[in-house]
Amino acid sequence: MTKITQYLQEAKGKTLFSIEIIPPMKGQHLGELMSHIEPLMEFKPPFIEVTYHREEYIQKIVNGVSTRIPIRKRPGTLGICASIMQKFQVDAVPHVICGGFTQEETEDFLIDLHYLGIENVLILRGDQEKGETHFIPKQGGHAYANELVGQVKAMNQGILLHEETESLPTDFCIGVAAYPEKHFEAVSLEEDMRYLKQKVDAGADYIVTQMFFNNEKYFDFVRKCREIGILVPIIPGIKPLATLKQLEILPEIFHLEIPEALASEVKKCDNNAAIKQIGIEWAIQQGKELIQANVPALHFYTMSKSDSVRAIASALF
Repeated sequence: MTKITQYLQEAKGKTLFSIEIIPPMKGQHLGELMSHIEPLMEFKPPFIEVTYHREEYIQKIVNGVSTRIPIRKRPGTLGICASIMQKFQVDAVPHVICGGFTQEETEDFLIDLHYLGIENVLILRGDQEKGETHFIPKQGGHAYANELVGQVKAMNQGILLHEETESLPTDFCIGVAAYPEKHFEAVSLEEDMRYLKQKVDAGADYIVTQMFFNNEKYFDFVRKCREIGILVPIIPGIKPLATLKQLEILPEIFHLEIPEALASEVKKCDNNAAIKQIGIEWAIQQGKELIQANVPALHFYTMSKSDSVRAIASALF
C-alpha cells in the first residue's frame, strides 16, 4: 500500500481525484455502496476515505428497567476499508476518532489496521455524543485530535501504551481535518489555526479541509497556514449542492457560508433535479479554479452517491 503523501509527491503537481464515503446503515447491504463507488473508478482515485460513526444511546425497557443501551447506526468502517482495497485495489483511509474510545481501544483498532496493511488514517476528534452540549471524551480517551495524532506517531516509533519492551513500529501516514471558515467551537479562525498547527506539530502529514463553496475562503486559509508555519499539503474538500434543504442544513451543521450567487440560483429552481444541476455546475467551476491553482487533490464528499460527483469529475479529469 502507498501513503497519501507519496501519491501527492508522485503526481508532480497534477491534481488528484479522491472521495469520501459513508458506511451504510446497520442491516443494509454493502453492494449498493460499492455500486456507487464503481462508476468513479474511471477517474483513478488513489485513495478513498471511509467515515467512522461513534455510538449513540437509546433507552429501552429491559426486565422492567429503563436501560441506556449503546448502538452504532453505521458500523463497518474496518470491513468496508478491507473490501475497497480487495475489490478496487485502491488505498482506503479510515477515519479514526477520539469520541467513544479509550486510548487502549484506539491502540487495538490501529493495530487491526496495521495488520490489514492499511497505512493511511484520517485523525479526528469527532462529534459530541448526541444530546451533549459539548464534546466529552470517554474516560481514558483523548479530548483533542492532536493527542490522538501523538498516539499514532508514538506507535510509528514503536511505542505502545503499556508495553515496557519495544514493539515493531507501525508506519501510518497521518491526515487531519481543517476548517477554512473555522471550527464552530473556536473563538476565531486564528485560534482554530493554532490548534491545527498543534496537530501538524504532533505529527500530521497532510490536511483535508471541510467543504466550502467559496474558493477564496480556501486560498486565504492556505495563505494564513503558510504564514504560521503549516507547510504540509492542504487538500480542499468539495461537496455539490443537491437539494433546497441543504441551503439551510449545511450552514447549520457545518458552519459554513453559501455564496449569495449560488443561493439565489438554487432558489430559482422548481425541483431538486434542477438544483442538482446547479450544484454540479458550481462545483465544476470551483474545481477548474482549484486545479488551475495546482491544489494537491480535489476531495469530494459523496455522501455515498456517485451521480453528481461523476458528472463533475467527467468535466474536470
